[in-house]
Amino acid sequence: MALIETNSIAVPARAGSASGLVTEIKGFWKRFFATAFNPYRPELHYMRGPGPAWRAKHGMDTPFRLKPRDL
Repeated sequence: MALIETNSIAVPARAGSASGLVTEIKGFWKRFFATAFNPYRPELHYMRGPGPAWRAKHGMDTPFRLKPRDL
């Protein structure tokens, strides 16, 4: 999920200047697309538990099982 910051549009020095408003709108959309379509997703890189190196160090050959197997 991308976070989008909203800021109020500053009043240009000349209130009748359309180029200042266009510049503000272009800047908003540029920041919006840069944030919304950022390919970096940190949640994909988080660890979800002990890995094979931890299991080897602590003497666990098989992954942890939540339910016992039926005999």
